[in-house]
Amino acid sequence: MLRATSVGRDAIHSLKGADVTDDFDRSPEEEFQEMMRRLLAGQIDPAQLEQLSAMGIDPAQIAQAMQQMQTAFASGDGSISWDATKRQALHIANQSDRGVSSTQRADLDQAFALATLWLSEATTISDLVVPPRAITRGAWVEATLPVWQELAEPVATSIADALTATLAEQMPEDMQSMVAGAGRMLRSVGGSLFATQLGQVVGQLSLTVVSGGDVGLPLMPAGEAVILPQNFADFGQGLEIPEDQLALSVAARELAHARLFRHARWLHLDVIAQVTEFARGIHVDTAALEDLATGFDPSQPEELRRMLESGALLPERSEQQTAALTRLENVLALVEGWVDVVTADATSRLPSADRVAEVVRRRRAVGGPAEKALASLVGLELRPRRMREAAAMWRAVTDAVGIAARDALWDYPDLMPTSADIDDPSALIERLRARARGEQPAPDEMDEALAQLLSDAAGESTPDAPGGDTPREDPSDASGDQGEGPRPV
Repeated sequence: MLRATSVGRDAIHSLKGADVTDDFDRSPEEEFQEMMRRLLAGQIDPAQLEQLSAMGIDPAQIAQAMQQMQTAFASGDGSISWDATKRQALHIANQSDRGVSSTQRADLDQAFALATLWLSEATTISDLVVPPRAITRGAWVEATLPVWQELAEPVATSIADALTATLAEQMPEDMQSMVAGAGRMLRSVGGSLFATQLGQVVGQLSLTVVSGGDVGLPLMPAGEAVILPQNFADFGQGLEIPEDQLALSVAARELAHARLFRHARWLHLDVIAQVTEFARGIHVDTAALEDLATGFDPSQPEELRRMLESGALLPERSEQQTAALTRLENVLALVEGWVDVVTADATSRLPSADRVAEVVRRRRAVGGPAEKALASLVGLELRPRRMREAAAMWRAVTDAVGIAARDALWDYPDLMPTSADIDDPSALIERLRARARGEQPAPDEMDEALAQLLSDAAGESTPDAPGGDTPREDPSDASGDQGEGPRPV
């Protein structure tokens, strides 16, 4: 930071030319503040930035730093501007976006229509209200950015706050007042760098994702199914699978994914909540940040950018994060496994259906460069490791109790299969069979304790009616009828 202050002082003198006579009487704090004032006011001629080349500073990086600083102070509250994410992502997406031709749109519309009919035989979950459609890469970026921002904001805030705190610790005691005034700027610059990196990841993802549910997360608005024709064409190259069969398989998978998240309204919130719970547990590696801050130059943010890209600022996961990630992986595996089984049943008429399914599973398991970059940036891997086991569980449930009983498990969160059910679905199948016979499962100890607690609370708050006891419904009776509402947890 001392190096940065020295550079700033030299920059002021070199940029102000003949007017530096009076500046030699200023303190370092006053010089730094004057440089900030001129930068933010746009009073420095860009041509004069060339003078910084002799000092070993890239003028382009100075210009970028000026823009970031101006944006930071324009907000006034130190908040992170996500405009950089959108600009960067759209820049990458639109560079090679060829749009959607009328032929591509007609072919995918036909695939969606037939896949819709076939899905109606494979699941009882109802059809979409919004027609599925083909979209461009840029349109995918626009539609998914709100979710990306929601997922990344806790990490960006953590990194920005840690940068501000660490730089303040590195500043000499007599310059602490200057840091207090520039704290909002430093926080916003750090957050803006993160936002730019996120934009690069989202932009790169837009070049490879085939459909709205391709990443696994509910990125699209609930009930919307989309395919990116340009990426679909790239995906099919070299597979030696007829394009019409590939389109039907991809369309059926995308429709199944969209139908599920439209039906289970709670599922979208549950997945996002678990991702943000994981993200809020991220703490920046202060030792790595202190090493960076010792010689950090705000005019040269490349070192911070490299550390963000490599994931070096994110330490090992905590126990709480590991637990949250395990829960998230189970939910994503259940989603992907169900989609896998439903798609297989819907496309069983296609000779190449098994080959397409295997290609999709391998692609999801391996992931691409953009997904790996996202893991480095946010510390979150989105590959459901137990997708095959979950698919095997859904297949066993389907064979044992049928489609309707299987799909009813998505009606409420407390009906969902657990990690133990994925390992061994026999207990889940027996519960479903007992419910189909009209038998009420025996309550476990927690159910009994909760029922007793609710009964005691009702007895204390509701006096008995004159002439005898007022009958009250036993709360535990609600657990046997899924049509009346969720069971007590």
